[in-house]
Amino acid sequence: MQGAEPIQPGQGLRYGAPDLLRGVALVWMTLYHFGFDLSHFGYWTQDFKASPVWTLQRTAIVSLFLLCVGLGQAIAASQGVGWRRFGRRWAQIAVCALLVSAGSFAMFPHSFIYFGVLHGIALMWLIARLTTGWGRWLWLAGALALASPWVAQGVLAGPLAAWAQSFNGKALNWIGWITHKPFTEDYVPLFPWMGVVWWGMASGQWLLVHRTGWLALELGGAGRALTLLGRHSLLWYMLHQPVMMGALIALGWWWRP
Repeated sequence: MQGAEPIQPGQGLRYGAPDLLRGVALVWMTLYHFGFDLSHFGYWTQDFKASPVWTLQRTAIVSLFLLCVGLGQAIAASQGVGWRRFGRRWAQIAVCALLVSAGSFAMFPHSFIYFGVLHGIALMWLIARLTTGWGRWLWLAGALALASPWVAQGVLAGPLAAWAQSFNGKALNWIGWITHKPFTEDYVPLFPWMGVVWWGMASGQWLLVHRTGWLALELGGAGRALTLLGRHSLLWYMLHQPVMMGALIALGWWWRP
């Protein structure tokens, strides 16, 4: 482990633990998507929309990614990362989100991704940047964000039922206060997921003060490979599905008469 003392603003130390966690999430996501692709092309029939085996995995994978978003923003704020650097990275994510929408529309025109994980990260990353000064209030904000969709469901099914259709439509369902899940291949709305980001930020701020060594954890072997992978998460995210789907399409052309 490295770093017994909290990092000081302006220092550029790269902490290994968030990269390691992102690497784990990327490998898990890739295996999940490979299973989805096998099912989509008819090699292995699975119910990815309803089976808890898959829906719970998806929840865990998204949670791990967004926890890392919060950790990363806590570290960036502690190091005094400026808006220019933040803006460049945010623009990359936003452009990739648009590419995902375009690519998914080509593959799934009736259920294309219009607010998936990258769209959600682009919005939540900006909100996280603006709320880094909330300190301990991030814990409460995260709890309220996590609970808000369930509260909204009760309200929209009761006293505000007339508003339910508006919140279920594409113009507002990115908020997450819905009574019916939209028909789309990926859906990561602001709520409850902003709660995971806020808790990630709160955890990161606590670790920077009390357990800096945990953030600076370095592992050899597979751990080092996962850490390296986590440092290039956006590139991997954008390339893994086209490569896997392309390989399965080619396999289908070669194998099937």
